[in-house]
Amino acid sequence: MMLKLEAIDLYYGAAQALRGISLEAEIGQITCVIGRNGVGKTSLCRAISGQQPITRGKIWLDGRDAGALGPVERARAGIGLVPQGREIFPLLTVEENLRTGFAPLRRGERHIPPEVFDLFPVLSSMLGRRGGDLSGGQQQQLAIARALVMRPRLLILDEPTEGIQPSIIKDIGRAIRHLALQKTMAIVLVEQYFDFALEFADRFVLLDRGEVIERGDRNRMGQADVRQRLAL
Repeated sequence: MMLKLEAIDLYYGAAQALRGISLEAEIGQITCVIGRNGVGKTSLCRAISGQQPITRGKIWLDGRDAGALGPVERARAGIGLVPQGREIFPLLTVEENLRTGFAPLRRGERHIPPEVFDLFPVLSSMLGRRGGDLSGGQQQQLAIARALVMRPRLLILDEPTEGIQPSIIKDIGRAIRHLALQKTMAIVLVEQYFDFALEFADRFVLLDRGEVIERGDRNRMGQADVRQRLAL
């Protein structure tokens, strides 16, 4: 099991954002965390990546207790995060943005894998352009590519379709499916758009108010019930 969460709680001051969250993510599978805005999805990403400490519970990464590891150590341990809002460096070129993914790598691994440009060929023709000059969809592709440069064993995608044009959403979906089929990483896809998630995810975890209210694989999730919960 690449990722295992055991009953984690997370607070921002006195406000509790996550309540007893448990989930698992396996190599070669896409685990989708789904829910409306404000239910704790991004807080969950921050907890897994080490950007926000948990108060209770356990985080296991490839069988190792990762609770005491900070964000840099977790990146070195194999976590690649594509944050909500992309967070690329607007004044750096595309190539320079990609090279920021070298930080957790050993010196001999510090090169951009060709697969990055196979998945997102538009980036190969934009290496000298500033990140801030790219469209929103191109920036999202750059953010995913930057995470892939790190050779992650666990890839976390926080709302990768948010504000993206439909043609780029299809490209991102194809890339996610390809990465899962390679069976080199576990993928946690955080989404609020059920139709996109349903096309790719192997299993689902439905959040509401910081809690898991339903879970199951794609064949067992009641689609009508999930859609109703997301619409509330």
